[in-house]
This record gives sequence, structure tokens and C-alpha cells, in this order.
Amino acid sequence: NVRLGGLGPDYEAVKEKVEKLRQQKEYAKQIKEHNMKNMTSVQRLPAKPKVTTSVSRQKALEYAKKIPRPKTFVTRQPEEEVKDEKVLPQILRRNHLPQIASLETLQDRHEKEKQVVAAFRTLHIL
Repeated sequence: NVRLGGLGPDYEAVKEKVEKLRQQKEYAKQIKEHNMKNMTSVQRLPAKPKVTTSVSRQKALEYAKKIPRPKTFVTRQPEEEVKDEKVLPQILRRNHLPQIASLETLQDRHEKEKQVVAAFRTLHIL
């Protein structure tokens, strides 16, 4: 009773494959339902109280208390600003600028650097 292949389609083999696929889908559906039931039971468990966050917050607050606060600048009153605005143009008009201790050394350095740049220009490097 051996059945050999024929020229037409083999409906019995197709039916077996379709049945096998249907069983696989049914099994997958059952597993999915089972997992969904298990997930809902796991989610219903009481969550642990978040004690660690409150402890870490307390630590952070204590640390913040120990850090020195930055100094705040005192805002000037408008009268002082008006006085400062009047004084500055007067100083500039008189050409009376406060002398800097290192102003002479800076001027000497500037002159030397000018000479170095001039030497480079004569050599056509710059």
C-alpha cells in the first residue's frame, strides 16, 4: 500500500501542512493567554516602598546645607550710577587716567615687538 506521486496536486499533504500550522497557531495562542494571566498576577503584587529615594534625598539636603552659599552682589542705587557716569567723562576729557605700575614695561614690550614685526616685513615673511 505504497502510494507514489502523481501528476496532480497532493491534497492530503496540503491538508496535513494546514492542520500542522493551525495547531501551531492554537498553541501560540494558548501560551500567549497563559503569559498574559501570569503577567497580570505579577503586576498585582505590592510594590516595594521607595525608601532609598527618601534616604538619598535626605543625604542630598544635608550636603546642600554644608556647602557655603555664593556671595550676592549688592545692587547699586541709581544715584550712585548717575555719579559714576558723570565722573568718567570728566576723567576722559582731562586725559587724566590712573597710572598703571607696569604701563611702562608694557610700552617697552610693545615697541620691541613692533621692531620684530618690522624686521619680518623687511624679510617678506609676513
